[in-house]
Amino acid sequence: MGERPLTDKEKRRQISVGRIPVLENVKHIKEAFNRHLHYTVVKDRNVATNYDYYEALVHTVRDKLCSRWIRTQQQYYQKDPKRVYYLSLEYYLGRSLTNMMINLGIHNECDEAMYQLGLELEELQVQEEDAGLGNGGLGRLAACFMDSMATLGIPGYGYGLRYDYGLFKQKIQHGEQVEMPDEWLRFGNPWEHARPEYSLPVHFYGKTMCDAEGFNYTWFDAQVVYAVAYDIPVPGYGKNSVCNTMRFWSAKSPKGFDLDYFQKGDYITAVLDRNQAENITRVLYPNDNFFEGKELRLKQEYLMVSATVQDIIRRYKQAEFGAQRPVRESFDSLPEKVAIQLNDTHPAFAVPELMRILVDIEKIPWDKAWDLCVRTCAYTNHTVLPEALERWPVELIEKVLPRHMVIIYAINHIFLEQVKKQYPDDVDRLRRMSIIEENPTRRINMAHLAIVGSHAINGVAALHSDILKTSVFKDFYEMYPDRFQNKTNGITPRRWLLLCNPGLSDVINEQIGDGWITKLSLLEGLREKSENIALMKDFDRVKQENKIAFAAMVKKDYGLDLNVNSIFDVHVKRIHEYKRQLLNVLNIITMYNRLKAHPSKKFVPRTVMIGGKAAPGYYIAKLIIKLILAVAKVVNNDADIGDKLKVLFLENYRVSMAEKIIPATDLSEQISTAGTEASGTGNMKFMLNGALTIGTLDGANVEMREEMGPDNIFIFGMTVDEVERERALGYNPRVYYESNSELKRCIDQIKGDFFAPTGTFQHLVDELLDRDRFFLLKDYESYIACQEAVSDVYNDRGAWLKMCINNVASAGKFSSDRTISEYAKDIWDVESMQLNEVKSGSTPEADPAE
Repeated sequence: MGERPLTDKEKRRQISVGRIPVLENVKHIKEAFNRHLHYTVVKDRNVATNYDYYEALVHTVRDKLCSRWIRTQQQYYQKDPKRVYYLSLEYYLGRSLTNMMINLGIHNECDEAMYQLGLELEELQVQEEDAGLGNGGLGRLAACFMDSMATLGIPGYGYGLRYDYGLFKQKIQHGEQVEMPDEWLRFGNPWEHARPEYSLPVHFYGKTMCDAEGFNYTWFDAQVVYAVAYDIPVPGYGKNSVCNTMRFWSAKSPKGFDLDYFQKGDYITAVLDRNQAENITRVLYPNDNFFEGKELRLKQEYLMVSATVQDIIRRYKQAEFGAQRPVRESFDSLPEKVAIQLNDTHPAFAVPELMRILVDIEKIPWDKAWDLCVRTCAYTNHTVLPEALERWPVELIEKVLPRHMVIIYAINHIFLEQVKKQYPDDVDRLRRMSIIEENPTRRINMAHLAIVGSHAINGVAALHSDILKTSVFKDFYEMYPDRFQNKTNGITPRRWLLLCNPGLSDVINEQIGDGWITKLSLLEGLREKSENIALMKDFDRVKQENKIAFAAMVKKDYGLDLNVNSIFDVHVKRIHEYKRQLLNVLNIITMYNRLKAHPSKKFVPRTVMIGGKAAPGYYIAKLIIKLILAVAKVVNNDADIGDKLKVLFLENYRVSMAEKIIPATDLSEQISTAGTEASGTGNMKFMLNGALTIGTLDGANVEMREEMGPDNIFIFGMTVDEVERERALGYNPRVYYESNSELKRCIDQIKGDFFAPTGTFQHLVDELLDRDRFFLLKDYESYIACQEAVSDVYNDRGAWLKMCINNVASAGKFSSDRTISEYAKDIWDVESMQLNEVKSGSTPEADPAE
């Protein structure tokens, strides 16, 4: 088959980013693809499926990665820089194929090669399962950070767990959420490389014994589980040639079959112990912003932490190992060579685990080991919600991790002695700051442990960090003011603009070049063009193309016709009371009631789309989904409404769907109660793709408003101070219910049989009228008025498009590259590395996994 002719637009786009396919590269890709199809997948074109072609293409791309991956690790080994170890129990990676090709600079060559082979790249890309190893924002942030570390050339490693089953697949059946297993590994993961040679023992249960001197402890009679390493490459974007590593641990039993049981015919007993060990990494806990103190969850956290810290120490000790150099024996330089970042409290057991290894195994005196530990570890807090803060029962820790409980007792005792010295006679402060809480039951406050054991503590938005200092961790801030910092979250522009919105990327490249891909602040150059008519038309055209494409997907998947000339009003995130999807529903019902009452009145058409998963045990969240679906059924089937108002619940919302819906969105809903959302990153993704935000002054919305100016965002509702004042005065939601007739009608319709049989949503009504913990009724009137302002501006296309351009132009601050640069400078004290070219065929002195 001959070469595909390029349109003028394609030529212009590819020239603008310097990516005209090189014919020689296309030839090599085709050869490699055919080789992998035959020798790796073991198929020919007569029987191969699209998944087979996808797998052959992955291995072709991996070939391009391997030399970069080996060279990167080799030079880290040779230069022995300080390395960053990012510990996270979640990584919400999504699909990798397109991202890998873009970062390697071979996307167009692969596209052309597949075309010449009679295949469509898009059809192969969709064969990839989302790697659902995270719940939401925290896991997606970790994935963005990995991309930025590699792109910036920061020697970094991501550590997590290789769950057999990711976050559940959400099905909507009979008007409510049903959870299905996410068997994302059923066909394997062609991106990963197993490293069984780096399997490490992890101990649970058992007993501890101290010697006569009271210093040396022994942990014995413990059960052993092995953590087996699986590595995934993380290439940086462009010409820096860096390829970092994410290492995921999988639990394996150290035992084979018990032959004694097996020979007696008791097969089940023979494998029972093995299954119990390997169940540790079987499934990701689906709770988001909610702590569940289950023993299995504790084992997951410790397995990841223990294997990772052992791996870090091994790499530290071997860093200078070579033909003529000895193993590094002194730990004096540990903080100068190792930075451990705890992504929330889930990996906080890294503090006592590092102490255990330094004191028990390496025989370092306690005070010196503690100094090394604190200077090595840093902690990122991601939430202020009380139900999300980890507090493990002391009784459970004594059972599962007896040695660590002794270490935590010692850490707490020494810390409280310091508090006593600094704040004499303040007994209540001792109680508030203790790592071990006494009431109502004895529990370990993991946030306190992480703070005491870290040299830096950061929030993830300016407002959030201020709340940590003035409220949640006020006592600790007063004691350690120099430890507290802010690091506003960011997103990678490679996935969240270049990959997911190529049309808008083309428009930006034509205006300011492609430097923004690695320096997002260059988008500022669009600001002076915000009133340029041609640019406005381009923005409008791209948005409409994205809306049409998404509407086609909706028609195919849901059978619903969307009005592409309506406002695409999108609210996608985990379903949680504080994110206030229920407030959005109240607006939908209000719009519906107004349309029914005044059918001839001018109305700007709306398509409201809500997507997200509710934790299986979160009853209210699942009830909110049920209400959304019930309201959608009534609205969408009302002939009087037509296409003026449509409601769609996006089933099984995930990263790959986000890549489709975000570029098509006109209005982004970021409406959490002020003071509850730590940062948010979805808000940044919508902003970067030219959607306007309706939101509260919460999380990073505050900084977004500062960057773009108040005229380019729709803000409503109470501020943090006003929320606190309302709470202190004794908030009574029934006052607002009784005083606002539209609100009252909405709630009465939910309570009655308008959307479902009477009583179906009684629990939601009771929550709103008797508690309303997140002040929906208080903010309702302000929200409705703000939504009316949105419609007014949408009708003025020039004003709307100018705001869209200003949103994109102001997004530079919210790059994860900027965030990681600040971590590197202010917390980790690491520098970017420029890799030297290595002659092909040279033999690495270190294992590539190093």
